[in-house]
Amino acid sequence: MNERYVDRLSRTDRDVILTLVPEGVTVLDLGCGDCSLLAELAVKRKIRGTGVDIRGDQLVDGLAHGFNVYQGNLDEGLADFPDKAYDYVILNQTLQVVKNPLLVLTEMLRIGRFGIVGFPNFAQWRLRSGLFFGGRAPKSPALPFEWYNTPNIRVLSIRDFFDYCHRQSIQVAQERYLMAGRWLRRAPLAATNLLAHIGLFVITRN
Repeated sequence: MNERYVDRLSRTDRDVILTLVPEGVTVLDLGCGDCSLLAELAVKRKIRGTGVDIRGDQLVDGLAHGFNVYQGNLDEGLADFPDKAYDYVILNQTLQVVKNPLLVLTEMLRIGRFGIVGFPNFAQWRLRSGLFFGGRAPKSPALPFEWYNTPNIRVLSIRDFFDYCHRQSIQVAQERYLMAGRWLRRAPLAATNLLAHIGLFVITRN
């Protein structure tokens, strides 16, 4: 898989998130890595940000940018953060790699008034056809990994996510879908579940 294309997908995720975060809000980024998203939000949206990541070496850059950063395992919960401590909590390309996604989703909506969740759609047609016709672990631009080196341990679709939100009385306030190389604001669920590489959602319990 072309690494430049994968990087471009990551870049376009970030561009969409920049449009979803209002100016001047407080943001907690779960699985923040080197805090580069927070740094860009601070410059372009004037946010006040905090990052959490399991890898301490990744957080050095966040400290250099002046952010509060915490090394921690999301699967163990976020008890150190009080209720409604942040306006927005971001969980982008992380939901599918945690062991306890339901705990992470519950915690993010306890801590933040809104959550931004982005994940690859495992029901996208290219993945379905790769498994059905090729008989091998499927790959796509959004999921370029081999079976033996993939970080993904949870397989979910856009339909799965909407079903979960409905059962938990979670409101999906905004939707974004990467389909055919461009981001759409809204489309029928059957179409997004089949065609979208990535879904990005703003969710809330308000």
